Amino acid sequence: MAATRKTGAALVDDLAEQIRNRIMTGEIPIGAQLRQAELASNFGVSRTPVREALRQLQTSGLIEVLPNKGAVVSVPAPWDVREAYEVRAELEALAAARAVRRITRDQIDQLRAANQEMYDLSVAGRGDGVPAQHDHRRSNDVFHTLIASISGNARLSKAINDINETFPRNVSAQLIVNDSRHRDENFQEHERILEALADGDAQRAADQMREHVIKAGEQLARWYELRSSTVFRG
Repeated sequence: MAATRKTGAALVDDLAEQIRNRIMTGEIPIGAQLRQAELASNFGVSRTPVREALRQLQTSGLIEVLPNKGAVVSVPAPWDVREAYEVRAELEALAAARAVRRITRDQIDQLRAANQEMYDLSVAGRGDGVPAQHDHRRSNDVFHTLIASISGNARLSKAINDINETFPRNVSAQLIVNDSRHRDENFQEHERILEALADGDAQRAADQMREHVIKAGEQLARWYELRSSTVFRG
């Protein structure tokens, strides 16, 4: 895919964003090498802006440069995942508590529809790979970002999103799509959050959201731990 006709810093930013998106969706998997010549060819640009884009992504921690391998997609450490999700859990709990005072019946219905769609897509798409994970992730994003938006605090919403963008999103979606028990539990956890929101119970909404996010973080951390012998260097 050719890059846009941007130049200079704008081109570098655009390339960095496109590479980031490919990493976050799993199109470029964790641990994969990022070859400048190959990326330059794919985007229809010279190596120079690609090199600068990779430096930008290295600064953000999404990629790292290793001896004899060059740039590779960073493999998150399990403890980093747990720490990040601990913070995310408190932020999303606050968002859920704030949302109780603002949420409408239509928004409750939107959340319920997103949760059901997420479940149905993950059941129908299990085993089908990236497309199923992408569809599930999109519906899950609707659920969580809508609650954050309803909270009415833009800074809070941004802080939540920043943490969400720290790790490749396809992995958490893969866990749901490929594990029926985890999928059912995730659906029920969302339903309990919805019930608390509908009942106007801020404390219960916060508690249910916090428990849900911590559990999701633990599932993700364990996934990285199980793969540590082949892709993680700790």
